[in-house]
Parts: sequence; structure tokens; C-alpha cells
Amino acid sequence: MAVIEGNLSAAGRRFGIVAARTNDLVVGRLLDGALDTLRRLGAADGDIHVVRTPGAWEIPLILRDLSRSRTLDALIALGAVIRGGTPHFEYISSEVSKGVFQVSLEVDLPIGFGILTCDTLEQALERSGAKGGNKGAEAAMAVVEVADLRARLALGPPPTRG
Repeated sequence: MAVIEGNLSAAGRRFGIVAARTNDLVVGRLLDGALDTLRRLGAADGDIHVVRTPGAWEIPLILRDLSRSRTLDALIALGAVIRGGTPHFEYISSEVSKGVFQVSLEVDLPIGFGILTCDTLEQALERSGAKGGNKGAEAAMAVVEVADLRARLALGPPPTRG
């Protein structure tokens, strides 16, 4: 049996990060976590491009636009949608999640999903660097591994033993 897995090495790869400005208290921490993770995994600062959007709603469009450069190996989406007193939360969180997934398939690039959808600011803060970990760092780690895995798979299947 052959098992193919990606490595956690960002060296030599180029990344685009799209981060919303809305809820920046949370998103700033997600961005810090993603940047720290990419650097610790070997990405050079010159190979990381950060684009800020007004809110989460705009993230899928900008991910698609960034991918058109054909110079990036992976993308990361960072944002925080926090429930309020209207149905706005359901619409935004659902459509942004679907949009990010659709863009990933459309542009054929891995996209790390670091968009929090939380009931309260406290939950969002926990998931952006407190006891819930940092989901920005986790999204960066996942996308580095997937980018490496895709490169490995492009080399073809492992040789069969005869």
C-alpha cells in the first residue's frame, strides 16, 4: 500500500492571503497567525501577498482575482462573521463559505479557509489566538500541506512493485 501525504514546507512556494477589515480585532489576529505559520514553515516574506477587503463578502471575488496572476501556489481566506440580531449573519456566512469553495474548484488552487462564523465576539477571540487556537494559523498549515500534496500527486502515481 502506498500512502501519499503532503509535507509542511512552504519554502519556494508563493501565497496570497485575502483578509477582511471588518472585525479587525479578530481578523488581525488570524492574519498574524497565518503569517507566522507561513514564515515558520519556510515561506519568504517576498512570497507572501496580503490583500485586505472591506468585509468577508468580498473575499471570494478577490481570491479569484488573485488567482488569475498564475504565480501563486495557494491562497488563504481570513475573516470573521459574528452573529447579530438580524438574519444577515446566515446569508453572509453561508454565501462566503460557498464562494470560497467554488473559487477553489474554479481556479484549481488550494484555499485555506480561515473565516470564522461565531455567535459572539468572545467565541471569535477564542478561535483567533486564545484557548481555541488560531484558525488563521491552522488555515495556513492546511494549505501548505495541500499545496505540497498536489505537487506530489502531479508527479504521477508511485511505482508499483513487481
